[in-house]
Amino acid sequence: MRKKKMVGSLDVTLIPEEIIEKKIFLMRGKKVMLDRDLAELYAVTTSNLNKAVKRNVDNFPDDFIFQLTKEEASRFQNGILKRGQNIKYLPYVFTEQGVAMLSSVLKSKRAIQVNIVIMRVFVRLKEIISNHKELVFKLRELENKLEKHDGEIHAIFEAIRDLMEPPPAKRKPKIGFHQ
Repeated sequence: MRKKKMVGSLDVTLIPEEIIEKKIFLMRGKKVMLDRDLAELYAVTTSNLNKAVKRNVDNFPDDFIFQLTKEEASRFQNGILKRGQNIKYLPYVFTEQGVAMLSSVLKSKRAIQVNIVIMRVFVRLKEIISNHKELVFKLRELENKLEKHDGEIHAIFEAIRDLMEPPPAKRKPKIGFHQ
C-alpha cells in the first residue's frame, strides 16, 4: 500500500495521502495530528519525537503544539486499560504549523519527505473546505430563490383554483308582487 519514490539517489517510502488524511483530527477548532501518528510516519518513537520537541521548545509556541486533556485523550485510546489504570502520558497534538516545524527539528531526509506529503494533504483539505463553503453558499442562494418561486407558484395555483370554481349562484328575484 506504500508508494516507492526516488528522491535524488535516496529511496524514500512514502505514505499514501489517504492514510495521512485519516490521521488528521479536528481538536479545539484546529486540524491536528497526534504525536504517536507523526512518530509512526517519521519512523521514530513517540518518546524521541517529544524529546526533540522539548529540546527545541522555542520553535513550538502554543498555537503549534498542545497537550490533550484526559477527556480528549480518551477519544484516541486504542487499547483497553485495566481497572484503575490511567494513561501514563497525555499525548501532544501538532497543528499544521507544528508539523511543518517538526521537519526542521528532526532533520532527517525521511522527515522532510513525509512533511512534504503531510503539507500537501493539509493544503488539499483546505481546498476541499473552501469548495464546501462555496457550495453551501450556492445552495442557500438556490433555497432562497426556490422559496421565492414557491410563494409565486402557490399564488398561481390559488388563482387557478379560484378560476376553476363555478361562480356562486346568483339569487334570482322572485317574479310577482312582494310584500
